[in-house]
Amino acid sequence: MAGNVDHHNRKITYLRVSVTDRCNLRCIYCVPVKDLKLLNHGDILSYEEILKVLQAATEIGIEKVRLTGGEPLVRRNVVHLVESVCQLPGLKDVSITTNGVHLKKRGQEIFDAGVHRINVSLDTLNPAKYANITGRDRFHDVWEGLQEAEALGFSPIKVNVVAIRGINDDELFAFAQLSRQRPYHIRFIEYMPIGQDSQWKPEKYISSDDIKSELETFGPFHEVPRSTLDGPAERYRFESARGEIGFISGLSHHFCPACNRLRLTADGKLRPCLFADDEVDIKTPLRTGCSQEDLKGLFEEAIARKPRQHDVKSQGKSVGHRPMSAIGG
Repeated sequence: MAGNVDHHNRKITYLRVSVTDRCNLRCIYCVPVKDLKLLNHGDILSYEEILKVLQAATEIGIEKVRLTGGEPLVRRNVVHLVESVCQLPGLKDVSITTNGVHLKKRGQEIFDAGVHRINVSLDTLNPAKYANITGRDRFHDVWEGLQEAEALGFSPIKVNVVAIRGINDDELFAFAQLSRQRPYHIRFIEYMPIGQDSQWKPEKYISSDDIKSELETFGPFHEVPRSTLDGPAERYRFESARGEIGFISGLSHHFCPACNRLRLTADGKLRPCLFADDEVDIKTPLRTGCSQEDLKGLFEEAIARKPRQHDVKSQGKSVGHRPMSAIGG
């Protein structure tokens, strides 16, 4: 088998890279309820180390990279990293996931650096509710950032909505309407039980099937053909809509058989599966002088350790020791 094909014949071409565990928000589903432990600066991979790891990744077949956090735009000089990543040979797609707070201020720099695809986390269109979900009164900053991204020409602009019963399930139609009015790709994401100190509870969970059933009463929509750069979302579009909607069903419909990704945590661990604590340490070998071939071997080890599927259920308990903020989503 090729170096980027796992034991279940999945070709691994996508790496999510957490550049920091820090964030300027405190979202209820991402940051642990108590004992938030942040990494020391020296424990986080330097930009030079990230680039060395990414070079090895491209040499074993990684073609798509998404920069995440925490919140990537809070790390100093991150645009320099973005520019360098975009210049790596072998990468076909580089994108960023951000909470959007700094997008209005940094959008032009990011676009000029070479990233033209962006995901913005926004779980409500209500400013007061936004403050309750995130712990910060920054809704208008995010909204203006989305408009700035649209004006700059980012495409697609994906809006990530974690659907939580009793929190934002009354806004499904509002987000559907937003996809009609704006060229935004709304992504409804199932609320996932990540982190031992998370606030996740089964009664807060809403399946993608339930969301889809509700939205079908809003108007007819049709399936959008998948592209080679697509992630796990099922994509749909309402008639005459400028944007689209999608569903990421991590619990109700496992996309494990088609999973093509690894995750690199900010402290230098390769994570084969979001829902499992199994990790391959890449930072220690990197800092003790390993070769490029050694780095490629660590990627191949992580790929070989990818499980066939996770066994997390919507009725289960939270899994994993790291909170979502420490993994990178």
